[in-house]
Amino acid sequence: MSSVTIDGTEATFAPGETLLEAIRASGGTVPTLCFDERQAPFGACRVCLVSVGGAIVPACTTECRDGMSIDTADERARRVARGVVELVLSELPEAPEGHTELAAVAEELEAGEGHWTGPVHERRHDTSHPYLVFRHELCISCGRCVRACDEVQGTFALAATGRGFGSNVVAGLDQGFRESACVSCGACADTCPTDAITEHTLLDEVLR
Repeated sequence: MSSVTIDGTEATFAPGETLLEAIRASGGTVPTLCFDERQAPFGACRVCLVSVGGAIVPACTTECRDGMSIDTADERARRVARGVVELVLSELPEAPEGHTELAAVAEELEAGEGHWTGPVHERRHDTSHPYLVFRHELCISCGRCVRACDEVQGTFALAATGRGFGSNVVAGLDQGFRESACVSCGACADTCPTDAITEHTLLDEVLR
């Protein structure tokens, strides 16, 4: 049986298993933002970084190999991940709600606000859908909603658009949820780590 060492403890793994899967199976934790176990690993956010033999790699897309030595607490990896999260926070017009995954990841990595200065996303709300609200300014372009719509539901109602600071997600041909192919399954809201997409009932009526 093939095995790896995770933070000094030996653990076995199955063929094709990723570092993230092996770490979680052994009871360990690694923060993630673009990862959803219901979707294929994407490796976009670079928050799940760990050290393998001194090299910094993303845990969600790196497959285990026999004899690997994995350090989930490597300070270099955590420093890079912390910087990524702080940059994400700096672009939001408001701090993430405490119940969101983004807030939890920021707390775990001890990521603070104010370390980066630059443009902030303007508030833009799509309230045209009868059940869902899209607050574009909270989108961090993790891709989870798009992949949930594609891989889980098979609807292809959402698409990524733009690059860098201007990247975001659009519904249909950027005509809003109402005119898109959305079937109101709620998969996008369920996977969103920032509350960029939520159900109407979770928002104050003033946003409607």
